[in-house]
Amino acid sequence: MGFGGSDEGYRRPSGRVTSSKIVIAGGFGVGKTTLVGSVSEITPLTTEAIMTSASASVDDLAGVPGKSTTTVAMDFGRITIDQDLILYLFGTPGQTRFWFMWDELVRGAIGAIVLVDTRRLADCFAAVDFFEHRGLPYLVAVNCFDGVQLHQLDDVREALAVGPQVPVIPCDARSRESTKQVLITLVEYVLKMRRGAVAPSR
Repeated sequence: MGFGGSDEGYRRPSGRVTSSKIVIAGGFGVGKTTLVGSVSEITPLTTEAIMTSASASVDDLAGVPGKSTTTVAMDFGRITIDQDLILYLFGTPGQTRFWFMWDELVRGAIGAIVLVDTRRLADCFAAVDFFEHRGLPYLVAVNCFDGVQLHQLDDVREALAVGPQVPVIPCDARSRESTKQVLITLVEYVLKMRRGAVAPSR
């Protein structure tokens, strides 16, 4: 099955516009909402809610002390990569109590981005496992907070036990160009997988 439900897949010369779904996952407060907002050509649909004292015993704010809102359903945005390809972006909620929604959010997706904060690597283990078990192509994007890459990409790959075929790349979730490059890298990776140029991650 190709992009957008077509067996032909995505081909630039066809002149046919293809739309595809990308899922952005990762730990709580890693920057998923920021990533979608930085690149979306439409005003992003967000489901941010103010965090209250009721969540104090549920959400771990140790790594994100300044965070006052949280995604309770999803983030949604859209970007036109070129005249033939439109990507629809769906950001997942990060807290474990909302993970029941992930199965619906990934339905029909061609691939996923696991956004990583190297200060809290363990928070993204669940996302990596989720996509591995479902055989959905994904890449790991290391969010460089304040423009600083704290760890070598090879070290991140090893810590996450991610196979050598899975792209692990740096990004700045606040930068449109950086985020766009992450999306392009994912699309190219998915195309290579579908053409048999790389082995599945499992």
